[in-house]
Amino acid sequence: MLKTMALLHDQPPFATRPEDTAWMEIGEGRGLKLLRILPDDAGYAAIMRVDPGHAIPPHRHTGAVHAYNLKGSRRIHTGDVIGPGGYVFEPPGNIDTWEAIGDEPCLILIVVEGDVEYLTPEGHVAERYNAAGMRALHLKWSKAAGLRPFELSCAAHPERVS
Repeated sequence: MLKTMALLHDQPPFATRPEDTAWMEIGEGRGLKLLRILPDDAGYAAIMRVDPGHAIPPHRHTGAVHAYNLKGSRRIHTGDVIGPGGYVFEPPGNIDTWEAIGDEPCLILIVVEGDVEYLTPEGHVAERYNAAGMRALHLKWSKAAGLRPFELSCAAHPERVS
């Protein structure tokens, strides 16, 4: 039955196993495990890890962001505390910051459309994360971890890449 259902679609599903992708350290106390690149490089899906006491610096989203807390808690810039099972929608143009609180790392499933622009105190873009940059980081960190990188594009069959 399941095989028959998969044949009804042009693209088969693709499962990413935890051992398939490396944690990419993106700052002190912060990591990202990339899951997929959205079609047309429109964004990406990932698991973000922020260790207790560490914060995500001020940043702006050029597209929408969906963030679902899997584990741990975080305090967002509004003062709201988001715990496991909490969901935050960040609209395009949103500027925010947040910190992991409590005794365990905060793990968040994120789907990011567009770019994430980290800002200087003056509001200038200091660093930008987008689908192309995430793909490059995936290749770098996979090789460093001794993993064979896989194709992240939703448009491609999930072949391993060199």
